[in-house]
Amino acid sequence: MALTNSLARGDGRVPVDRAEPMARAVFAAFGGVVEIGAVRAAGTWVLADASVGDFLAPRQGDLRCLMEGVRAVGRFSDEVMAIADELGYFAEHAVPAASLLLWSEGVTGIPQPLEQLEEPALVRRMCRIGADLQLTRLLQALVTAALAAGTEPGEGATGIAEILRVACGLAEPGRAGIALAEPGRAGIAPVDVHRMWRVAHLPGILRPASDAPEWGKAGYRAYDAELERLL
Repeated sequence: MALTNSLARGDGRVPVDRAEPMARAVFAAFGGVVEIGAVRAAGTWVLADASVGDFLAPRQGDLRCLMEGVRAVGRFSDEVMAIADELGYFAEHAVPAASLLLWSEGVTGIPQPLEQLEEPALVRRMCRIGADLQLTRLLQALVTAALAAGTEPGEGATGIAEILRVACGLAEPGRAGIALAEPGRAGIAPVDVHRMWRVAHLPGILRPASDAPEWGKAGYRAYDAELERLL
């Protein structure tokens, strides 16, 4: 999601009808991160062993930190923040193979028969790809929300960097003191997410033919520079 000319600049209070899709983009990416983290935390790559409730129970502090950061960066109202509960990503639920296919955007392909989606080797691949994709989409959604709300890069980038730190820990729960589900894997860090975001999203927004307003382009450039400095 990128800024368009329909967004008002810097009023600090984006109308609910415009704030809602931005919040949904943030919470959907978080939902993917949480489901992937739950599968990784189980350590078996068997989807039946994954529990979102069990995964989040000892991480309520992290979840609160994320939500408070999102509220501050996007200047979201209580009404908009309530969307997180409505979506159900942060309540106990099963993690089906179809969800991992969605989060990884089908990069691995769709095997036949479909039951092969639940094979541990494929589950592991979808988790790796999905974590990279959803963390990158999370950063794009956060920067877009911050710009729409008029949150200055010097303030917003600090909050976004902290959100990314916590989100990376959720995506790869070995960082939270739990045995790493993928021994020998270095793990994804906020600096990695920033670099992936810059090459995946910024060229399309900043190209001359983009429909993003000039103030929006300047904002994305400023956030990119500030995130690079912080990370």
